[in-house]
Amino acid sequence: MIVDDDLWSAIGDPTRRRMLDLLLTDGDGTATTLGNRLSVTRQGVAKHLVVLERAGLVHGTAAGRERRYRVDDAQLARAVAQLSSVGAAWDARLQRIKRIAEALQQE
Repeated sequence: MIVDDDLWSAIGDPTRRRMLDLLLTDGDGTATTLGNRLSVTRQGVAKHLVVLERAGLVHGTAAGRERRYRVDDAQLARAVAQLSSVGAAWDARLQRIKRIAEALQQE
């Protein structure tokens, strides 16, 4: 599986991960509602939302003077699948290293 660096760059930031958690819990939110729950200004939240939207993790729709954001379930599932794939690859690498170390100890 090919790993999407833009996706992981977006998820890599702890504030953006917390925003995703809040959106998943609440179903949706605005920059204002997210800013009220985080120690980030509304403008800071808006910048983070732009990154998440570019990565396809959230989608915003106009709601009066603000935009309401929802998590894109398909893109989040894609991120989970990539993480699982990367984890499996590292598990295999670590098993090979363990076998090499055990073989060296037996010599």
